[in-house]
Amino acid sequence: MVWSLAGRNAALSVPTTPDGRYIVVRGRLWRAANPGLDEVTRTALVAQLMDARRAVKTALAADDAAQLAAARAAVDAAKIGLGERGPVWWSDGAKDFNRHLVKNTPYATWYAALPCSEQGPNA
Repeated sequence: MVWSLAGRNAALSVPTTPDGRYIVVRGRLWRAANPGLDEVTRTALVAQLMDARRAVKTALAADDAAQLAAARAAVDAAKIGLGERGPVWWSDGAKDFNRHLVKNTPYATWYAALPCSEQGPNA
């Protein structure tokens, strides 16, 4: 499975693990958003995340440490709400491999079997 993420200039395709728990970027697993979120909640959380990321950029440009800390906390809160951070959103007790190199996880065989064109950028 491959997700297409719209970027500023072009679409970027990234592989998604068969169980939907992770996306793979540069050979590393990153926890995917909780697919169980309803569309209204997911859309609101993504909007909050984008606002928070813009606030991080503004705080960095202003060299404002307090503003930066608040903005980064807002990014973290949105990511926790989406299920990308914090407690895992699945309930089967499986270990969280977030940020692990895919080659060092149970997903290694699946990833190695993907055609190079589906392994994403900088695979």
